[in-house]
Amino acid sequence: MAFSGALTLTDLNDFITPSQACIKPVEQTNAPQEIIEPGAASTEIVIDSSGSYYEVSANGASTNASSKGTERKLQQAQISLNDCLACSGCITSAESVLITLQSHTEVLNFLDSNPSVSTPGHKIPVLSIAPQSLASLAASLSSSSGSPVSLRQILRRVRAFSTRILGFEHVYDTTFPRHIALLEHTQEFLERKKGDGKLPMLASACPGWICYAEKAHSEMLPFIARTKSPQQVMGTLVKSWLGNRWGVQPDQIYHVSVMPCYDKKLEASRQDFYSDLYSTRDVDCVITTGELEIMMRDKGWDLSQPVEDEGIPDFHAEIPELLSHPGTSSGSYLQSLINFVTASQSSPVDLTVKSIRTSDYEEFTLRARDTGEVLFKGAKCYGFRNLQNVVRKVGREAGVQVGRGAAGRLAGMRAKKRGGEDEKGYDYVEVMACPGGCVNGGGQLKPIAQAASQKEDEEGFTRNWQESGVQMPVPGEDGTMQGAKWGNKEWTKEVERVYWHDLPTPPPSPRPHDQDLETPFDRADHLAAQVKVDLCHPTDRSLHETWASIMDEEAEKQRRELFRTQYRAVESEIVGLAVKW
Repeated sequence: MAFSGALTLTDLNDFITPSQACIKPVEQTNAPQEIIEPGAASTEIVIDSSGSYYEVSANGASTNASSKGTERKLQQAQISLNDCLACSGCITSAESVLITLQSHTEVLNFLDSNPSVSTPGHKIPVLSIAPQSLASLAASLSSSSGSPVSLRQILRRVRAFSTRILGFEHVYDTTFPRHIALLEHTQEFLERKKGDGKLPMLASACPGWICYAEKAHSEMLPFIARTKSPQQVMGTLVKSWLGNRWGVQPDQIYHVSVMPCYDKKLEASRQDFYSDLYSTRDVDCVITTGELEIMMRDKGWDLSQPVEDEGIPDFHAEIPELLSHPGTSSGSYLQSLINFVTASQSSPVDLTVKSIRTSDYEEFTLRARDTGEVLFKGAKCYGFRNLQNVVRKVGREAGVQVGRGAAGRLAGMRAKKRGGEDEKGYDYVEVMACPGGCVNGGGQLKPIAQAASQKEDEEGFTRNWQESGVQMPVPGEDGTMQGAKWGNKEWTKEVERVYWHDLPTPPPSPRPHDQDLETPFDRADHLAAQVKVDLCHPTDRSLHETWASIMDEEAEKQRRELFRTQYRAVESEIVGLAVKW
């Protein structure tokens, strides 16, 4: 993964502070002139006393000058928050070293050097892939071939490629660890409702949002859920639970995850997900959907070619596969809580949904039908612009002063007055940094070329792209869009459609009498409870047939260590001007 060459930072704690404007110094749009001396630059940039940038030739004469010999002043290139998240140029140099190791080249190097199975030192290579990545591959393939293809077909073909060509021994999707994450997420929400933690609870599966909160809004950290993301839950399953079943230690497994987001590389590199005892990470390497596609292309693998039994569900797999949790394509965290609150009520309830300007910011209110009492209020918030609005709203409702970097100050009660009536604040917010959610992650495949006539950004706000210093994307030689745009709304909708197509969904509750047979979700619930018991070692295993059962104190402590994490405010110890351009 390459980072922006515009910034060179000075020490290990050197991210640009939130108070400093984030701009690239200049934007050069003209083609470089022919270079006579090998390695020599044809032009150079000078800065005058006012801080303006000018392009001059290498010998000091101005280039592209008028007849009067005036120098050509270069324009500053402004960067939006969307561009900032995709750039990763302002992360610390320590993080940069870690993420450099999170690449498909690193995966190939490991697989090439991994000793054979019968040789000491061999590590079991395991690949896990997010359903959003499967959807991106399926949408791209369907668009190019004109024939629809399901997530199950893509999973089977990716598994065939990974095992036959690359040498992986096990390939899973990450919907079962997401199932566990949703169960633990609900458990944590109940604990907070009982007073053990702050409300509203904010989703924690998006590392882009977490990094933003740690570096710019540390006052929000007490509200962020501690439940691990599906990627990291999968790391616990692979290294601890499955490893025990295979009779190997965590450091004898090499776990690679395929994710729709570059920030997942940084999440896997967090110290909280590193075992000092075995000197190994829960997830050894993260590659994006695009990197997986590059590997298949470089190895000559045709994803359009079917493999045997690709349409048949595998009911005997080690873990349930391709579980579809109703709600959103970003994990269904909010919907899982709505379903739980609904199921816990003895009387009928009504759910209302209100869009706040765009579909990326919606409010969900659950009311008792007979009394109108608000039982639960949540929101879905995608994209940084909406995210900032929610941060301010949550801070206002929670009585917390929202600042930049420094911890907020408790200032009042959660409820606020509007129109003479108390308005219930949020209980939960599903937060994702990417507009459109995880299916539109920065690591997903690009859409097929389209005319770049859109006047709105991907969060629905009108923008003057030229004034913003953003070059609009243009069709490349391979037919994909080349440029600085985040994504494409129509393409995101197509990936979303493919994501939901032909997947099993949970049965209704209560279940009709003709559906008494075990479903994939029944098996997932039973297996999740078994995982909990196997890893946490409660004193009485027979009492814990569900994930929600409370174990003894030592076992509950182990549960939190395995399936939850923590976050810390990142304060800069240097001034923002300690940056070399």
